[in-house]
Amino acid sequence: MFLQFFTALRDAQVPVTLREYLTLMEALDADLAGRSVEDFYYLSRAALVKDERNLDKFDRVFGVTFKGLESLIDAVEKVDIPEEWLKKLAEKYLTEEEKKELSALGWDKLMETLRERLAEQKKRHQGGSKWIGTGGTSPFGAYGYNPEGIRIGQDGNRNFRAVKVWDRREFKDLDGNVELGVRNIKVALRRLRKFARTGSADELDLDSTIRESANHGYLEMRMRPERRNAVKVLLFFDVGGSMDAHIEQVEELFSAARTEFKHMEYFYFHNCLYEGVWKNNRRRHTERIPTWDILHKYPHDYKVIFVGDASMSPYEIMVPGGSVEHMNPEPGSVWLERVTQTYPHTVWLNPEPRKYWDYTQSNTMIRELFEHRMFPLTLEGLDAAMRELTR
Repeated sequence: MFLQFFTALRDAQVPVTLREYLTLMEALDADLAGRSVEDFYYLSRAALVKDERNLDKFDRVFGVTFKGLESLIDAVEKVDIPEEWLKKLAEKYLTEEEKKELSALGWDKLMETLRERLAEQKKRHQGGSKWIGTGGTSPFGAYGYNPEGIRIGQDGNRNFRAVKVWDRREFKDLDGNVELGVRNIKVALRRLRKFARTGSADELDLDSTIRESANHGYLEMRMRPERRNAVKVLLFFDVGGSMDAHIEQVEELFSAARTEFKHMEYFYFHNCLYEGVWKNNRRRHTERIPTWDILHKYPHDYKVIFVGDASMSPYEIMVPGGSVEHMNPEPGSVWLERVTQTYPHTVWLNPEPRKYWDYTQSNTMIRELFEHRMFPLTLEGLDAAMRELTR
């Protein structure tokens, strides 16, 4: 009944939280309301309502949920708090001042400390600042806060602070059939065009047919290869994590690019480029493509476009093993430099608004690696990027 009461309040747009609900359960456990439904009404209202504008909603939900209840004993007998709720209780709520007081360990110290904790720890921990567990301010675990930590056993991002994730995450492929809003993107991409007639002669050459027929006095059919955009493009898409917020915008770009460029190849990466990329996000752990193979397979006349928000830990760019998901033998910066040296025409498209770029250290580092050839993923930014690629 209490769970029904809590969910009914949420459905009625009363902003109650799990923490407040568990506080109410603790108050009941301490017998602060006795057996009186009226006393429970005042106790629950004090615990769950923070704004007097919600009192009327609270009263209506309370009246429906506990209608006909004569004693609180009937409701207390079957209190069952879901395990997932208890896990979420472990999430640590810190003020901005408390967050500033925490200091980052640094990459080497962080990894050394993790090895020590794994060797020493024998049981589950919650809410502390040292051991691997849930909540608290320890650099290791889930549902807590630390300026630089290793995320273990947490579903999704919360603070975007993890420098490594010790979980298997699933990403979604971009949909290349999206049509909404792609027309203007296609117009911007058309600046990157270099037409040529290649392949088999399967298109009627009307001018030559008329000219040759007139010269010979009979119909002389002339064919020619189809005129196509001869520009060759490599696209590298950052997927997962903070890029989930930009997936619709990137899908529109992907759809437009697939229709505009006949010679186009695309690959996925996460945060920064390393020794392997992939074509299918569902099989990214088993079907990796070595980045070296790409550099050797596609000639230097390909135009290369990276798409990502460039938001990551600086360790992912500059430190071996700094990848958030695996122990990379070489820093991401080494691979980005190899790409820019192999392909002179390379740009980075960023879906984050330009005004936020300077707030992220990694963004500045990526811009320097690309010699400031980073452009916002807007129509104006696309136009500027295409101009850069045609120089």
